[in-house]
Amino acid sequence: MSRRNSPRPNDLAAELPPISYVWETPNRRPRRAEWDIPDPAVPGHLTPAMRAKLERIVRRAPEVMVKITGRTEGVAHLKSHLAYITRNGELDAETEQGATLAGRSGLKDLQQRWEDDAGLDDKRRRDGSLSINIILSMPAGTDAAAVKDSVRAFAIETFGCNRDYVFVQHLDSKHPHVHLTVRSLGHDGKRLNPRKADLQAWRERFAGELRLRGIAAEATPRRTRGRVRKADRGAVLAMRKRKMMPHVDRLAREEVLSEVRGGKTAKHPWDQQIKSRQDAIRRRYLEYAAELDRSGAAADHEWARQVLQFVKDMPAVETRRHALKNELSELAKTRRHGPERGIDAEGRDKMRGDERTR
Repeated sequence: MSRRNSPRPNDLAAELPPISYVWETPNRRPRRAEWDIPDPAVPGHLTPAMRAKLERIVRRAPEVMVKITGRTEGVAHLKSHLAYITRNGELDAETEQGATLAGRSGLKDLQQRWEDDAGLDDKRRRDGSLSINIILSMPAGTDAAAVKDSVRAFAIETFGCNRDYVFVQHLDSKHPHVHLTVRSLGHDGKRLNPRKADLQAWRERFAGELRLRGIAAEATPRRTRGRVRKADRGAVLAMRKRKMMPHVDRLAREEVLSEVRGGKTAKHPWDQQIKSRQDAIRRRYLEYAAELDRSGAAADHEWARQVLQFVKDMPAVETRRHALKNELSELAKTRRHGPERGIDAEGRDKMRGDERTR
């Protein structure tokens, strides 16, 4: 029996349904959603579900955020987290049973019940988590009541009767969001350990619940919108805000400066893979725009024009390393004080300045 080889990056488009390659998050087991299923009669054409998703993407429907913020690793940590999300009992919490826990007495009841349950978890490792902490959020201006209702429906659909959970809505920031804390150990004895594909499925489910309540929402990966750079971690952003240089930034700058001084550009295979993937994604958009244009319907013709404009407005394919090179290049142009000062000197000045702010 021959071993099945893993698909090469260039074969990814052939392994997935055509429309999936554009907006599905890559994972080992691509999950077929409603918009992945082609029409048996015309497999290569847009189905109504595909058209609806394409329309939401091109119209830039607000993107949902579902983020795991951490895990509680002990009873004291768990109680502290529950106190934090309820603001020490000032905010009402809702459980998987639909019960509302209000005030300090409600908080203490919740903490005691989860503490007692944690004591029964004799299979948990010393460093194992007691709960998974999740934030579900929408952009500013989204109806807060619809967000909370959508989180309630999402939790019921995702965790059902198998896991205890509690959620609390926070309205003290411009982004309406809900803190959802789920017990790691399920009633079936299995522990919750979400992966990348699970998070994407959760985002899609949350977006679907919002749409059912009349809120435009989508859950596409960043590459769908032409973005290739990952969002920076919170700790990195916090350091930059305090005018401190994170270690990861220092290493990146040193690598770019080394390339500039040597006059050679290091070849990174992932740069070409990123570019190839983005080229394929943009070609798919153009193919579907052409299909819409061929239909002959005036509405489809206008819709094809919007898809073309969407592709045209996509940002340039730029990695963090490319951005640093451009930054140093601009720095050399704007701050050069004499012909003898080149990009090496300017780059060193920039790095020394960053170091002095630490």
